[in-house]
Amino acid sequence: MLPYSQASENNKLPILSILQRYFHPVSSVLEIGSGTAQHGEFFAEQFPDISWQCSDIPENLGTTQQRIVANALQNLPTAIRLNVDEKKWGCATYDCVFTANSLHIMAYDSVVNFFKGLPQCLKPNALVLLYGPFKYAGEFTTESNAKFDIWLKQQNPICGVRDFERVLELAEGAGLSFLEDNPMPANNQLLVFRQS
Repeated sequence: MLPYSQASENNKLPILSILQRYFHPVSSVLEIGSGTAQHGEFFAEQFPDISWQCSDIPENLGTTQQRIVANALQNLPTAIRLNVDEKKWGCATYDCVFTANSLHIMAYDSVVNFFKGLPQCLKPNALVLLYGPFKYAGEFTTESNAKFDIWLKQQNPICGVRDFERVLELAEGAGLSFLEDNPMPANNQLLVFRQS
């Protein structure tokens, strides 16, 4: 039985509706923090002309590879190791970087490193798509997100729902222009940026 995430299953169609609006000139995507690779599998199937490169930290790669190997899609290559805390990611350059439900489970310093490292793998005018929960002006969008933040911190104090304004500041520092904030199911957002 392949690794499975119910959240990935629930959010793939709403995310797809946004990707379909932006992906016409895109031929390559780097997904950071691919986990079970359900997103990689689904979006590679939906966009057969796009090469979807999954990645994860070394200790998670075995989980990520299982679904990729099992399905053997031509445009879903073997996942690569990628740790945002390393200065050199050793990645190629891509038309888009996508990550889902990762910023709130990594340390804040790692979020900073995520944005510092991004430019090394972006082609000119590349897109950056960030999916997950965010706070606005220090406030949670819902009571359930506030409870989720408490739960995250109980699992690991480094975790937590990130501030939209701080993410915006870090993105701009990485040379990204903010394009769109899309409300998603389960009190999540899909933020869209483009390299300036």
